[in-house]
Amino acid sequence: MICIERAYSGKRLDAALAAATSLSRSRIQQLLAEAHIIRILPGTPTDAGQLQASTKVREGDQFSIFIPETKPLSLSAEDIPLDILYEDEHLIIINKAAGMVVHPSHGHQQGTMVHALLHHCPDLPGINGIERPGIVHRLDKDTSGSLVVAKTEAAHIRLSEMFAEHDLTRQYVAWCRGAPRWKYQRIELPIGRHPQHRQKMAVNVRGKEAITEAEVERFLGPFSQLRLTLHTGRTHQIRVHLAHERLPILGDPVYGRSYRPGLDIPEPSRAAITSLSGQALHAELLAFSHPITGADLRIIAPLPDELVQLSNALRENYG
Repeated sequence: MICIERAYSGKRLDAALAAATSLSRSRIQQLLAEAHIIRILPGTPTDAGQLQASTKVREGDQFSIFIPETKPLSLSAEDIPLDILYEDEHLIIINKAAGMVVHPSHGHQQGTMVHALLHHCPDLPGINGIERPGIVHRLDKDTSGSLVVAKTEAAHIRLSEMFAEHDLTRQYVAWCRGAPRWKYQRIELPIGRHPQHRQKMAVNVRGKEAITEAEVERFLGPFSQLRLTLHTGRTHQIRVHLAHERLPILGDPVYGRSYRPGLDIPEPSRAAITSLSGQALHAELLAFSHPITGADLRIIAPLPDELVQLSNALRENYG
């Protein structure tokens, strides 16, 4: 039984219960939706009227929480190699390869990072009531780089809070078509669904806040190498912001305007660009305080071979 303390009087039910337990707000919301949380009236539980996450609580309110058994995940483990950058009993950080899907979805029922994690971590405990790896954030299928996964419920809760509060550093490196007039730019443009193409995102006044810091690392003739720091994590955020700035990422099949380098682009740059398997975008740096120990972590993911080749080729021709 949970009794609401004075400090949480007037707060939302999900926030108050999350603070009083080891459960995340999303887990509390899930339990509320499944009617596993009830209010205790003096001496008697009641289910009159389903509780809502937004229900305001008062000091002395009492609630009973039922935690159902963890549901098995209907996915099989697959022995897929993982490039592990850091691992302990609480979390694992992986250098995701371009082309690997993070989580199973329609059209991607096998070969995902989740399948690989189930094989690598066979004793992974349930998170949010389901036996599955604790995916805290994602990278696009064709974006490579560092991705952190929680291995315990406690780590999952804290990491989720850190991502929600933007309490960590995420830096990407990208190779773009075009040369900006600026050396540094803070791009603050909201992002939402594209009004005509529902599979795409776009700068949209009705969208959600999106902030990207962009800094030019190298001007490379008709191209640029940029370092991007994320302050929010909207879908396709960097790709959309750079395309809006008329700096589409090389190899981007969605926002790159179907670019094919012509004969004005010398070898080996032309070959390196045409051989890209996806957008030239890499999540290079991930820095944060360990969610359990508090130790400072600074993880750098090495570039994949095709981006090393692209970088070297552009420097050879334009450096």
